[in-house]
Amino acid sequence: MRPTFHAVIFDLDGVLADSEPWWNQIDANLLAEYGVTYRGEYHRNVLGVSYHLAVEFYKNAFRISAPPEELMRRRGEMATEFFANRVGLFPSAKTTLEELRKMKLRLAMATSSVSASACPFLERTGIRSSFEVILTGDEVERGKPHPDIYLRAAEKLGIVVDACLVIEDALSGVAAAKAASMRVAAIPDMRFVDAREYEKQADYVLGSLSEIPALIRGFGATG
Repeated sequence: MRPTFHAVIFDLDGVLADSEPWWNQIDANLLAEYGVTYRGEYHRNVLGVSYHLAVEFYKNAFRISAPPEELMRRRGEMATEFFANRVGLFPSAKTTLEELRKMKLRLAMATSSVSASACPFLERTGIRSSFEVILTGDEVERGKPHPDIYLRAAEKLGIVVDACLVIEDALSGVAAAKAASMRVAAIPDMRFVDAREYEKQADYVLGSLSEIPALIRGFGATG
């Protein structure tokens, strides 16, 4: 059966926000405080996962004795500064959001980033008003790859899960969307990952945000 999409739920990092290159710097700065020299060698291991899973990974990889709560707090503080002042949108982000809204689709955001970093970014870039629902990583107990944040987004939109299309860049996010029984279009950032790894995981693999409206029109299905 051909899907009928009434809502599009976006991840933020690496999908709308060109933030992935900055996360290496954020994490390098974080780990330097604990005597670790980090050059981004584990970027793929923490791509798209919750802050909790990311800091647990670093704790184990570098044998850091500090409690995860302390690492999460410092990572959040650093991310807030980067998102407030440095991270930019991908070039086609605004036009794609505008086009989807003209198609009468309901839009939501479900990001692993915490509210303190995500919300200032959305305000600064002028895209916050595009979304009816915004959920951040500190609003769910279990982060991606668990489905909780996507299930809650659909619930808040009042849209059944099989009428939602998720847009993700990370395999952990793809897994979260699939665990929520949603269809997912992946936009792999080929600076960091191999797009071929996504072909068996995602329903659709796209090259950029600008391809989303045509994908949905191809099903003849909007809100």
